[in-house]
Amino acid sequence: MAYKSLLTVLTDIRNAAAPLAHVTELAAAWDAHAEALCLGVDRSQVGYYYAGANAMVVQESLTRTQTEAEEIQAHAEDVLGRSDARWSVGHGVCQLVDIARHVAYRARFSDLVLLPKPYGDGCGVELEAVVEAALFDSRAAVLITPPDSTPVTAPGTVLLAWNESDEAIVAARRALPLLQTAQNVRIVVVDPSPHGPERSDPGGMLSQMLARHGVKCEIDVLSKTLPRVSDVLVRHCIDSDADLLVMGAYGRSRLREAILGGSTRSMLEMATIPVFMAH
Repeated sequence: MAYKSLLTVLTDIRNAAAPLAHVTELAAAWDAHAEALCLGVDRSQVGYYYAGANAMVVQESLTRTQTEAEEIQAHAEDVLGRSDARWSVGHGVCQLVDIARHVAYRARFSDLVLLPKPYGDGCGVELEAVVEAALFDSRAAVLITPPDSTPVTAPGTVLLAWNESDEAIVAARRALPLLQTAQNVRIVVVDPSPHGPERSDPGGMLSQMLARHGVKCEIDVLSKTLPRVSDVLVRHCIDSDADLLVMGAYGRSRLREAILGGSTRSMLEMATIPVFMAH
């Protein structure tokens, strides 16, 4: 399966550069359609207006949000209009508490959703909700694009994090078009279980499956020499000069379908290269 429908969701012009750069280059390289959804987000908390606030206060907030959406749209049209890709841009406004519904509806009809890194300086509170909606509510494949990261049109080395979980195998399958174009895919296993079904050959069955799809694979079995698995993966990305990390997205929640779990969150906080995730 090729990626033919690419979506990026933009909520702030300050962090739009990376996802727009990635979506335009990938759409041109893959002969795909790039779509930008530009959302003005009303971050005021519904029900928390001070006593006696009138309709003018609400209208001022909506007007400001609409202006932000139009500014983001104009910026996206300028960037996409200078590319060789097929593209479209839409815009709208929404409340912060309702952003997941809008993102999930659009993402469910996309092959790949490209989003800015949700953590770091200048990142709004809505970015995490956007990532969660795309991953957990729409079950879309997501590519996180850190600032100044290089678009993965022809990746050299790709690291594929493997721990035998459902999330990891889904991510591997969804990333196949990217893995097939990579010069080398390194299946990374950190502290494999001595009692699991792959105890004698960690990553072997996955390597065999990918090889049948023409993917050039190697297996790296690493010890957990740092406090968190995410720390080990980040260090290995640097040591391997990797262009892309593929991993399953893990979540937990009692109140909604899922929120980003600790390992996924810490990985995204530290990421400096694009991270491909699926749930």
